[in-house]
Amino acid sequence: MGCGGFACSRNALCALNVVYVLVGLLLIAVAAWGRGFGVVSSPPLLGGVIALGTLLLLIAALGLLGALQHHQVLLFFYMMVLALLCLFQLGLSCSCLALGRARQEGLFASAWPLLSNETRRGLERRLRCCGGGGSPRDPPGDTACPAVSTRVLVGAGPPRAPPPPAAPPPCPPRLLRLWDQALKILGGVGLFFSFTEVLGVWLAQRYRNQRDPRGNPGAFL
Repeated sequence: MGCGGFACSRNALCALNVVYVLVGLLLIAVAAWGRGFGVVSSPPLLGGVIALGTLLLLIAALGLLGALQHHQVLLFFYMMVLALLCLFQLGLSCSCLALGRARQEGLFASAWPLLSNETRRGLERRLRCCGGGGSPRDPPGDTACPAVSTRVLVGAGPPRAPPPPAAPPPCPPRLLRLWDQALKILGGVGLFFSFTEVLGVWLAQRYRNQRDPRGNPGAFL
């Protein structure tokens, strides 16, 4: 039996869906690790990553079940869901790669005031910056910013007045630099996986139209 035969198509489709299972488990594990160690403190972001991992697991399970049983209906729905996901992911990846600096600054200016205090403080602490560059949510002289130095000098003689707090840089330049790198990575990874989804649709369509040599030769497939 050549590589283009029934068994080869089934094995290739199963292998592709096993990769999707591993990626889905990896996404869920990374979200759990980020939550457990406090790397990411945004519940919507963690929920989105977990939802994406769960969606990949469900799609992979549908593809594996349809491939192992050569089930026409399951393979058809697998092709439709994968094609829709591919179109959505392709558009999102191209948008991430094409997002310019001016548009990123506009999105940041509108998103920064919507962040919770816990999320903003966590970003300021990790990036050693303060405020969103003139956002209404940034009161002047905000000493609650974790990046502001509040040390009191203790030494010989009477206690001295603490020096004025250091003025850390605003957060937008640093966050936008990280955001730009993240968008490029996400866009590239999403573009790569969109091509794997095209491969999955092609394999499922080809495998669906092949005849099982172990079945009834007169059966309609």
